[in-house]
Amino acid sequence: MAKVLYTAEATVTGGRAEGHGRTSDGMLEVDLRSPKEMGGEGGGTNPEQLFAIGYAACFEGALGVVGRRQRLETGDVSINSKVSLLPTGDGGFKLGVALDVTLPSVTDAAQAVEVVRAAHQVCPYSNATRGNIDVELTANGQAV
Repeated sequence: MAKVLYTAEATVTGGRAEGHGRTSDGMLEVDLRSPKEMGGEGGGTNPEQLFAIGYAACFEGALGVVGRRQRLETGDVSINSKVSLLPTGDGGFKLGVALDVTLPSVTDAAQAVEVVRAAHQVCPYSNATRGNIDVELTANGQAV
C-alpha cells in the first residue's frame, strides 16, 4: 500500500433513516434522515448529499492541481454537484453523479473541457468511482 497522506475517521449510528454521524475530530456532526422524496421524514442530511459535497470539494481541489501543473489560472471555480440514487433492477441500488463545473477565468471552451477532463484523472473521488458509477461532466456548459 502507498504512503498514507491522511485518514478521515467517522462514526455513524442508527443508519440513514434516523441516524447520527460524527467525525473523530468533532468538526462535522450531522443528523441523518431519509429524504421526503424516498418516503422519509426529511429534516436531516443523507449520504447522497454528503457524497455530493465531498465529490465537488475534491474535484475543485483537483482542478487547482491541474491548473498549477498547466500554469493556468482556474480562478473562482463553482461546481454544481448532483448525486442520484438509482435502482439496479435486482433489488440493489447504485449512484449516478453529474458535476457541472464553471470556470469563469477560463474563457476558451476547449481549454475548459480539457482542464475538467484532466481533473477527472487526478481527483481521488473520480479515481475511486471510475468504472463503478456513471459520472457526467460539463465545463462552462460544454459536455466533457
